[in-house]
Amino acid sequence: MSGDRTDDEVGPHQGQGITTAGADLADAPAAVVLAHGRGASARGILGMADEFAVEGVAYLAPQAARNEWYPNSFLAPVEANEPGRSSGLRALDDAVGRAVEAGIPHERIVLGGFSQGACLAAEYVARNPRRYGGVIAFSGGLIGEELDGTYPGDLAGTPVFLGCSDVDPHIPEERVVATRDALEAMGADVDMRLYEGMGHTVNADEVAAARAVIASLVD
Repeated sequence: MSGDRTDDEVGPHQGQGITTAGADLADAPAAVVLAHGRGASARGILGMADEFAVEGVAYLAPQAARNEWYPNSFLAPVEANEPGRSSGLRALDDAVGRAVEAGIPHERIVLGGFSQGACLAAEYVARNPRRYGGVIAFSGGLIGEELDGTYPGDLAGTPVFLGCSDVDPHIPEERVVATRDALEAMGADVDMRLYEGMGHTVNADEVAAARAVIASLVD
């Protein structure tokens, strides 16, 4: 992973394990790395694999210590969410690395999550730019009090789905829009959908959009 750590650093989320579901990594043509939200779990977010219903895909979900990736709002200054943020990014990197070691290229790896996990997934691809199989961010956005403005690197057409309520109590619409703009500036192909009056949840349209991103890798 670029920039955020050295190889010998150990943060709060290291050693928490990675839970898997779906196809065996050795046989799968594609993988999805999912990050859970605050107060949830790796096993819980893997329940989305059944909702996506795409055969032949391997799913990996790292577990956060004490079931949260970072202690404060994702809109807080970055340093207020350390070392959780950086440790969480490393946990995602370890899951991606496991898929790559099994022979799945980055171009067939999707990163996604809900809420805190969606923020972490978006942050990961922005900080580790390359072509990915996709990004699925349910109710999330890039992390920090203010965005850096421009993120170096090229996402090379990576398909990104951003779905969120327009009145989400945790994720301001303005940050979702800013996240779209930042990722598009990096060369991502972003599909942003804001849902009027929806709560902090995932709806059927979002699941269908995510399914389409994943299914495109195994068709």
